[in-house]
Amino acid sequence: MNILEYENYQEKISHGNPLFPYITYPCSIPLDFQYVPIHWHDEVELVYIKKGSGMITVDFTPYEVSAGTIALILPGQLHSIEQLGENSMEYENIIFHPNLLISKKTDACTTDFFLPLLQGGISVPILYAPGHPCYPEIASCVDANDEISKTHPLGYQLFIKSQLFMLFFILFHKCSLKQPPQKNYKSLEKMKLILKYMENHYMNKLTIEEMAAEVGLSQSHFMKYFKNTMGTSFIEYLNEYRLTMAARLLLSSDSSILAIAAEVGFENLSYFNRIFKKRFGQTPREYRRQQKPSPSME
Repeated sequence: MNILEYENYQEKISHGNPLFPYITYPCSIPLDFQYVPIHWHDEVELVYIKKGSGMITVDFTPYEVSAGTIALILPGQLHSIEQLGENSMEYENIIFHPNLLISKKTDACTTDFFLPLLQGGISVPILYAPGHPCYPEIASCVDANDEISKTHPLGYQLFIKSQLFMLFFILFHKCSLKQPPQKNYKSLEKMKLILKYMENHYMNKLTIEEMAAEVGLSQSHFMKYFKNTMGTSFIEYLNEYRLTMAARLLLSSDSSILAIAAEVGFENLSYFNRIFKKRFGQTPREYRRQQKPSPSME
């Protein structure tokens, strides 16, 4: 998996075969990466915790998760995954496009269930942990697809689709929420616009004035909105994202530290070195040497 692509705010990677968009990514925090910044995509994502514990945030609501828990993330939902304290977490990302289950010719499954779910007319819980009444049935569907994906026998696509339909039957039949949670969709869409713009331009010099103009706010209103929504200032968040991208590039490329700093938007190398060490407890050079034992050209 390409982590730089995976961690983009609005993912653009193609998940699985275009004719069968279903794929599973095994991940580990902090072994593979310390956290996955907030992002969204057009696919459904199941986060299946295998070992340990961590934190998943969906539409700005944080959830502590532990081994066995399955999180359902719908298309368009802003979500992130991060380490919880000093704990490690191994999990699977099971990602598939809803078109895998939606008929091209309109039918009752689409109009009565899938479209209302995707449009917010029907709501189901995000988390399913051991002890939840529906957990054994939900986990059985996911486990069955995991097992058949190990060998991909002839017709495995039919089996996977059948289990996904069974999964959603359980969700609609037994787990639908009578009172969907209230969401500020206008605020969510505004933040998605901000994050998308940041993703596309983080390597350039971004100013509060530019960001505020992008979403039609005054600079003071933009700073207040971002701080209230994200819990940190825009500049702090931008630097955090740039540092995350720099850390990935230090491990995935042989470019010089100076080149990487410039590539992620830091114009001053000494400043980059200083805040990188503050964030990761190591200089960029030390981080690369420890995390990537093979020699690299600096």
